Amino acid sequence: MPFIRTLIGLLCASVLCVCLHAQTENTIHIRLLDGKTGQPVKASNYLVRIDHHDTAHNDWVKINDDGTVLVTLPSDAREIAVKATYDMSTETYINCDIAKESDKQRDTWYPIAQILKSGVVTPNECSQTHYTAKPGEFVFFVRKLNWRELEN
Repeated sequence: MPFIRTLIGLLCASVLCVCLHAQTENTIHIRLLDGKTGQPVKASNYLVRIDHHDTAHNDWVKINDDGTVLVTLPSDAREIAVKATYDMSTETYINCDIAKESDKQRDTWYPIAQILKSGVVTPNECSQTHYTAKPGEFVFFVRKLNWRELEN
């Protein structure tokens, strides 16, 4: 009988740990689209920052073979900024939500709670392409650097 009680106690403790672990993370699906065509873009890597910190966490990013991207964030994270790299280099795409601004490399912050609740589609200043997000989905439009931007 003590063995069964111990076994039941261990089972309850492991279920509680699994439940607590599930509550410590938020998972966001990222969709990266070409700013001009609206077609999916497969990035080399993603630089994810939270809550205005300088540290980029590409270790939170899981890029699947089909190009879909999942980001697992800490539960206490409030805002997210995402950039994508291309050509297996450190060159980052220009996010189309700030494509017409003078500082095209700055981070734009989006509320994680809104992404989880209703989904977020960033503004697209590169063209008139539109998209609708699902809850838990973050959609952003990008373009590669042009020759003038590469020279600077």
